[in-house]
Amino acid sequence: MDFSSFSTSFGTSFFVFVVLMLLFTWLSRKPGNSFVYYPNRILKGLDPWDGGSRSRNPFAWIREAFSSSEQDVINMSSVDAAVYFVFLSTVRSEQSFVYMVITALLTLFIVTFFLLALAILVLSGLVLLPVLLPVAATDDNVKIQKAKGNQTFSDIDKLLMGNVKGGSPRLWAFLIATYWVSLVTYFLSWKAYVHVSGLRANALMFPELKPEQFAVLVRDLPPVPEGQTRKEQVDSYFKSIYPETFYRSMVVTNNKQVNKIYKELEGYKKKLAHAEAVYDESKKRGKPEGLRPTIRTGLLGIVGRKVDSIEHYNEKIKELIPKLEDEQKVTLREKQQACAFAFFTNRVTVASATQSLHAQMVDTWTVTEAPEPRQIIWSNLKIKLFQRIIRQYVVCFIAALTILFSMIPIGFISALTTLDNLKKLLPFLKPIVNIVAVKTVLEAYLPQIALIVFLALLPKLLFALSKAEGIPSVGHAVRATSGKYFYFTILNVFIGVTLSGTLFDTLKFIEKEPNAIVSLLASSLPGNASFFLAFVALKFFVGYGLELSRIVPLIIFHLEKKYFCKTAKELKEAWFPGDLGYATRIPDDMLVFTIVLCYSVIAPLIIPFGVVYFGLGWLVLRNQALKVYAPSFETNGRMWPHIHTRVIAALILYQVTMFGYFGVKKFSFSTLLLIPLPILSLLFAYVCQKKFYRSFSDTALEVACRELKEIPNMERIYRSFIPPSLRSEKADDDHFEDALSQVSRVGSFA
Repeated sequence: MDFSSFSTSFGTSFFVFVVLMLLFTWLSRKPGNSFVYYPNRILKGLDPWDGGSRSRNPFAWIREAFSSSEQDVINMSSVDAAVYFVFLSTVRSEQSFVYMVITALLTLFIVTFFLLALAILVLSGLVLLPVLLPVAATDDNVKIQKAKGNQTFSDIDKLLMGNVKGGSPRLWAFLIATYWVSLVTYFLSWKAYVHVSGLRANALMFPELKPEQFAVLVRDLPPVPEGQTRKEQVDSYFKSIYPETFYRSMVVTNNKQVNKIYKELEGYKKKLAHAEAVYDESKKRGKPEGLRPTIRTGLLGIVGRKVDSIEHYNEKIKELIPKLEDEQKVTLREKQQACAFAFFTNRVTVASATQSLHAQMVDTWTVTEAPEPRQIIWSNLKIKLFQRIIRQYVVCFIAALTILFSMIPIGFISALTTLDNLKKLLPFLKPIVNIVAVKTVLEAYLPQIALIVFLALLPKLLFALSKAEGIPSVGHAVRATSGKYFYFTILNVFIGVTLSGTLFDTLKFIEKEPNAIVSLLASSLPGNASFFLAFVALKFFVGYGLELSRIVPLIIFHLEKKYFCKTAKELKEAWFPGDLGYATRIPDDMLVFTIVLCYSVIAPLIIPFGVVYFGLGWLVLRNQALKVYAPSFETNGRMWPHIHTRVIAALILYQVTMFGYFGVKKFSFSTLLLIPLPILSLLFAYVCQKKFYRSFSDTALEVACRELKEIPNMERIYRSFIPPSLRSEKADDDHFEDALSQVSRVGSFA
């Protein structure tokens, strides 16, 4: 991509962002749009406009995002959101002014993921930009290569490391810069780990009652002894170990059939409410007696006998209620599985139980922390230990095949969307493509848009694969999906696009020289610098502009409100925002971080783009977390060790790439001096894992022993774990209560 195409891409992206930001300022002040721009505040019963949200100042949202505290983010969203992008706001005073400035910069950016990336790029850029750009710009390798006619170059190439001649002493500056970026990453990621660890501890010590802190998940139960029920087996086992603190147990059941009936019943209730709302509306608009809605009883309500909708739905509901109650009793008594939840009267016992070996055989009585009730994947709880292990290996193999072989379509997409190939494949487009304005726009946007569309199609498959591992909670499945998606984007987007310009030649070369992939990747990087500059610019300007303006959700909401929503429940479903979408959002951000990190020394010009991406992203997503997105789960920062691992993986890829590129540049000192860096990174990751990871996988006893605001109502905690399909609408139904296994109570704490 030449400089004019890049300038067009950047300028257009910036213009689109400004337009979208102004649209956001205008649309978000309209009362009818509050459900789209402030749904999280509405869900929490707060005034959407509190805090000056209706200000005419288009930058008011930026002031609000800056002025909000870390605790505001946790209160309005979740600890997971805070881990995603909240930074420390305290700066310690030091006597030395220089030391104070450096400490202020570092502490300002001691962040959880979002500003960790920003901090690394800012502190790296403070050295790399003023040093490396003049070193590269004052050499003439590009001019020499251009005179030889070996390659085509743009003006941007004169500012890259590629403009330095091979073996030149100038390469020492780039070698030192490689070490500087690595050291900055080590230091800041360590400080971030310390901060997030404290953030998680504070969340777990919070005095508000959380049901999952009084329960454990027990899997891999052995066969039931003769003369006992499954519940009696679980109760007697835990009463013998924890006689003073064990409350009761809940045996997990196979809910497939009862869920099906419950879902059908809820569907008819929703349709009945809709039909009644339509009938009431007809009374207001037409005759006083109104027009009763009708429906056909056949396929999709299109064919078959026409009947009165309200009467039809009432009949269906009357049929399903006793059917559901019967199935509930059958499920609770006859479909018990080899897993259960055990409840305790204090948090210390729970923390201790989850870290203890309960049985001599490790594949029985496996006790782990209970997920939040809303997170539980019930169908996975029954899966045995060794089945889970086998499933993990199988899923890893399938995911690896998916990641490796999707590089082929990615490469083809990238290759086919080049203008030369489009002209060959679709000759009738040649007259249009040759128009200068069209050619400039297509070169600037076509490959990037094709890539972004392709990436949007993959996450659902990876989430399904993660659930197939036997993972017990949605939060855990999201973390697993995030990891798979990260490696997919790195291999297929970063490495794939880098090598795809000469796809077939590359595959043949790797087949002959498999050990040359590092040098091949390194030598291909400079040629794709302008592509990734435009890619990052498109992501932060257009991507965050669409995120802030919420144009698509706004249009969908108003269409549904006008034509489909007749009840308050339907209206809420239309505007309900969902969560931040960590499964894809974090890998997407990690992709940009990896790209910028790997190009930071080769093409320092990309660093300001990375800074803008993470700085603007922090502002936009902080605003969205405070006002828009409603968390669907809370893991108290368990995502962080996985994020940290990806940061180190990106750093190692950067170091290996630099090792290869220095080899291409024939810098003799690089082999000896750069080999220690990947080893140091692996050692750093190992130390972090040993020091911090245990406190994320388990709850420390000193954290669990903190006092609560109130005495826990154990019956309420117990009932919060009952699936909706098994909850009885009859509070005095003794038969249903017996089926829930009301035995072995220690006492009520109500």
